[in-house]
Amino acid sequence: MKENKLLRAARMTSLVALAAASIAGAPLAHAAQSIPNKTLVYCSEGSPAGFDPAQYTTGVDFTANTFTVYNRLVEFERGGTKVEPGLAQSWDVSPDGKTYTFHLRHDVKFQTTSFFKPSREFNADDVVFTFDRMLNPNNAFRKAYPVSFPYFTDMGLDKLIAKVEKVDPYTVKFTLNEPNAPFIQNMAMEFASVLSAEYADQLMKAGKAADINQYPVGTGPFIFKSYTKDATIRFDGNPDYWKPGAVKLAKLIFSITPDASVRVQKIKRDECQVMSYPRPADIAPLKAEANIAMPSQPGFNLGYLSYNVTHKPLDNVDVRHALDMAINKKAIIDSVYQGAGQLATNPMPPTQWSYVKNLPANAYDPAKAKALLAKAGLSNGFEITLWAMPVQRAYNPNARLMAEMIQSDWAKIGVKAKIVTYEWGEYIKRAHAGEDDSMLIGWTGDNGDPDNWLGTLLGCEAVNGNNFGKWCYKPFDDLVQKGRQTSDVAQRTKFYQEAQQIFAKQLPFSPIAHSTVYQPVSKKVIDMRIEPLGYARFDGVGMQ
Repeated sequence: MKENKLLRAARMTSLVALAAASIAGAPLAHAAQSIPNKTLVYCSEGSPAGFDPAQYTTGVDFTANTFTVYNRLVEFERGGTKVEPGLAQSWDVSPDGKTYTFHLRHDVKFQTTSFFKPSREFNADDVVFTFDRMLNPNNAFRKAYPVSFPYFTDMGLDKLIAKVEKVDPYTVKFTLNEPNAPFIQNMAMEFASVLSAEYADQLMKAGKAADINQYPVGTGPFIFKSYTKDATIRFDGNPDYWKPGAVKLAKLIFSITPDASVRVQKIKRDECQVMSYPRPADIAPLKAEANIAMPSQPGFNLGYLSYNVTHKPLDNVDVRHALDMAINKKAIIDSVYQGAGQLATNPMPPTQWSYVKNLPANAYDPAKAKALLAKAGLSNGFEITLWAMPVQRAYNPNARLMAEMIQSDWAKIGVKAKIVTYEWGEYIKRAHAGEDDSMLIGWTGDNGDPDNWLGTLLGCEAVNGNNFGKWCYKPFDDLVQKGRQTSDVAQRTKFYQEAQQIFAKQLPFSPIAHSTVYQPVSKKVIDMRIEPLGYARFDGVGMQ
């Protein structure tokens, strides 16, 4: 069965294209929809850094912008990782795997807001603008508002995509420099959200290009109304949404509530109907609430401790192994995850195809750790900073407690760790800049492909992005690159399994745990799904 799934995944592009062509049929005019007069309040765990999806890599940002305001050419199905048609109703792939031609939907409207009134519908110009901005350093909008595009560059798309061309108003052609097996999966990801070229032109003429990050405009199910940092984000249902029946809420409100215990109280009092990231200790009490449902599923995630290999002595592989084997991971799983976590050994979760079972991993052994430090000339230990995330995540429900436990474990081998934290946006920004020695971070898979773990977190192209350890190791990276260049699943699996063996020897980060994901939701909410890729989305969600 698994083999069949993998083969289907390899052929997904052509199969979905055929299905899309038959489903899409003739273009339809989309009349304004009647939206039920219902309001849903979501207790989210943090403030987004902004509303420009291409700039960001965290679930806080994606929930607040990508799946509310925007669409992509292709989309992940709700509650899954299968790709389905989005703004492209179908696509073709050339026999050599290097040309993708997307056939766009007609009659798709950009949102009308208090700050933008579109004069035309979505077309190829918007797709070309969206990707040229990321691809072309001389793009006028990019010059007016210079930002980095971490996902785009982490996955090497800036080098992979040779050009993006408008064939006609409803056809766009992407030419790649080489075949790329995960390309369609990657195009469903958040960074590929399509922007309005007309809106961008308006902002540039007004000298306000940066407003694209504060006042978003897309084709998605919800229209941005207002944002008060650390308090609320307000959206209205989009009556012109191109997908009939998908918008079932007149108003969607994010109540930003960083304290998990406060989120619990709010959902109990029906002040919000959906909440993010319950603490393990809150799971049983929430299950006992008559008006709250607690669906759960194994998490497609990994919590880990990154080592900045550009900082001595963390460039020494023996030191990294010593730090790893000094950590009592079982105690962390018992205390931090409280029964909702499993020990991690690999740089990806067990449900990811190509995962290596029984990958060599260090046992908890402080005496051996001390001996390795002595071998590295550090018998007296050393000092190190240990960064702890300020937010909860499914992959790490309590980073502060985890950091304190690691600090205590390391003290036993003579390593003095100073715990450091920052506000979440600042934490990520400083980590990208390489200020940390070691840091707690994690990942929830974005697209169901192994490249999203091995390439995005550990590839050389990701050194200034999500490769927080700044680890660039050519034998490993060569395997990742080879895995991208063939669509043969058996061959890709071989490359990725070899890469995991190298990871285990080099240990640029210490895998800690995979967690179970719980989604507390009021029983008044209809069809809220747990998203395996780590965000929340509210298209298709209704209220009684």
